[in-house]
Amino acid sequence: MARTSQNPENFRMTRPVKHDLHGAAFRNLSATLNRRRFLSRGVGTLGGLSLAAALNSRLIAAPEKPLKVAAVITEFTYRSHAHVILENFLVPYLFNGHRVDPNVEVVSFYVDQFPKGRDMARDVAKQFDIPIYPTISAALCHGGDKLAVDSVLSIGEHGDYPKNEKGQQMYPRKRFFDEIVAVFRRSNRTVPVYSDKHLSYRWDWAKAMYDTAHEMGFGLMAGSSVPLAERRPPLEIRPGTKLETAVSIHGGGIESYDFHAMEVLQSMVEFRRGGESGVSEVQFLDEDALWKAADQGKWSVELAEAAMAAELGDGLPPLKKLVRDPRVNPATPHGILITYKDGFRAIAMTVGSSGIRWNFACRVQGEAKPRATAYNVGPWQNRNLFKALSHAIQHFFRTGKSPYPVERTLLVTGALAAAMDSRYQGGKPIRTPQLDIAYQPVDFSSMREMGATWKIITDKTPQPKGIQPVGIAGA
Repeated sequence: MARTSQNPENFRMTRPVKHDLHGAAFRNLSATLNRRRFLSRGVGTLGGLSLAAALNSRLIAAPEKPLKVAAVITEFTYRSHAHVILENFLVPYLFNGHRVDPNVEVVSFYVDQFPKGRDMARDVAKQFDIPIYPTISAALCHGGDKLAVDSVLSIGEHGDYPKNEKGQQMYPRKRFFDEIVAVFRRSNRTVPVYSDKHLSYRWDWAKAMYDTAHEMGFGLMAGSSVPLAERRPPLEIRPGTKLETAVSIHGGGIESYDFHAMEVLQSMVEFRRGGESGVSEVQFLDEDALWKAADQGKWSVELAEAAMAAELGDGLPPLKKLVRDPRVNPATPHGILITYKDGFRAIAMTVGSSGIRWNFACRVQGEAKPRATAYNVGPWQNRNLFKALSHAIQHFFRTGKSPYPVERTLLVTGALAAAMDSRYQGGKPIRTPQLDIAYQPVDFSSMREMGATWKIITDKTPQPKGIQPVGIAGA
């Protein structure tokens, strides 16, 4: 397969446009109340700034017409991805402590499933006057014959979908994508598409999605919310850093949480010297194989212990004992060992059971002490992770360019599929010549939450059951 280091126009690896954290709110100071947006009824302050300061700021810009967005959804239930993403598209939200008006208009829903007793789609559609269409085509055409939106939000996560023999949840992300593209072809027009999480459970489908976006020339964004979370303690991997090895830790289930841990890993190690070169081999390790591989020097227990210390503090027992310790809510560990084409090796693994455990550590050449951090997701478990992700998606919809390479998620998608193949084959190492995916990293720090929001939304802030602004005075 040809290397992807020569990227199409929409995937060009350049530094992202510097994003104005306040601009979306400032642009709407004089906007008329929109039927689908909750705006402040008072204008005394805005994101901690006085109105006068805002008006005098060089950041203020002319009002922009809201982007029209179609949302294609598997199911819309409490705390589903549809809920926690769309709440940041329908009402103002906080990002790095500042109020942001999304300045988008969600004009249509397609919903694949309506689970009895749990569905929120109909109530939210009524609340925000959004029509629910029976087909993806109708939703994108807003009831007409041609594409009638500026961007598409495809959320193919959650819902009652079967698993295949490898244990992979067969979410219909490729089907959603194909039906979206069919509208593009018929309309002779394309718009940016965000596809939630990894592109597909099948590598060939994921690659086809990437290639189609390339060939048709539209922006494609995908991926995890976790790399955008606050890092405690702060940790930056500068481009060109000589990394020796790395560990990414999560506390969730096979495949669904492995994906997030692998995206965290990739979002860090892609900054190593030389940039990303691709993956040559992937191996799934059950508990016995995990410890055997550590004894063979294939991954570093010391780094894993440093990653856990970033979350829980110093003085922890050795890792083999820690995985059984009540502090981590014990669960059977597993790992995914990844060998890169340039010889770099890293692992994504579980320690205990926790939906909010996202830790990372790496060894830098010439440094005796590992570098480590824990990703802070804010209050309400992982729900607030999606504020930063929604912010990044909205930036993408406005510019047509993903704030970080879609090749990252393409590579992780392929590595995860190979890991599930390895697991199905009893832990056999899987060679991955198809993952000859080279790219250069992009500084995406302007899209990350740095922690200021958690001084406003705290553990004492009531979590809303539906969709409403939180922590924003006057909203």
